[in-house]
Amino acid sequence: MHIKFLVLSAVLVSTLSGCLENDAQRAAAGAVAGGVIAGATNNNVATGAVIGGVAGALCGSAGLPACQ
Repeated sequence: MHIKFLVLSAVLVSTLSGCLENDAQRAAAGAVAGGVIAGATNNNVATGAVIGGVAGALCGSAGLPACQ
């Protein structure tokens, strides 16, 4: 039950990370999502947070559309 909640939270944070205003906010949201997903899947939380943070920071540079 807790794992489902953590995964759902991570999905919600991940989808909202594109709506944030700047790279730092997207990086923070990505780091949280990455850490939660890593924890829920029994992987290294720190590694997941780093990967999520980098992905969040770079998603605006990748040409992804901003939220309207």
